Amino acid sequence: MPSWNIHTAHVERLLSEEGRDALGIRDVDAFLMGNLLPDIYVGYMVPDATMRIDYKLTHLTLRHHIPVPRHQEFWDFYCVDPAGYGADEVTDVVKGAWCHLVCDSVYNTHTRARLAQIGVAAGEKARIGKQSDFADFGRTLSISMKPRVTQTVIDQCAAFPMYRVAKADVHSAANVASRIVDENIANHLDGEPSYRLLTADFFETARAEAHVTMLYGLRNLAC
Repeated sequence: MPSWNIHTAHVERLLSEEGRDALGIRDVDAFLMGNLLPDIYVGYMVPDATMRIDYKLTHLTLRHHIPVPRHQEFWDFYCVDPAGYGADEVTDVVKGAWCHLVCDSVYNTHTRARLAQIGVAAGEKARIGKQSDFADFGRTLSISMKPRVTQTVIDQCAAFPMYRVAKADVHSAANVASRIVDENIANHLDGEPSYRLLTADFFETARAEAHVTMLYGLRNLAC
């Protein structure tokens, strides 16, 4: 459920608070693109992508109105033993894709719990309310990073172990991400929004959990 402004904000926080060396990030642009990559082929973030892949496959999850990606499964298969899929090391794009799945998993798990707590069942009220709240939260974040499409980024996306990401689609994704940054700056929200279903505490809790989970994993890979 987190959109690319939220994913980008997490990347910026990780890099600013920890630094790329401590996280084992060699190429910042590849890491940022990896944090967006699982959404490239799902159909709604990059509408002109050259193909479609079902969200269930790109995010390792089951069909549900609030799906929870299995980020641990991705970690075990592509990060713990990269030689298992013919790679010598875990690339920055792969690290970023894992971070994306962590974010989606954490935020969506908290969203399920919150809606159950307040007695809101699956349906239009839940869909519209949570999407609007996430949109407002995203606009409170200050972001500036835009992915540069370098040869390293193109090569790592082409070698992504779950599916190859075509060069044209990398460029399209970068254009979408850049536009989102510009829109977030232009439509920035100061102060706390008037949330409909979720709360400021909800977002702070989910944001902190996602950050710590990503930080722990990246530090382990950097050792």
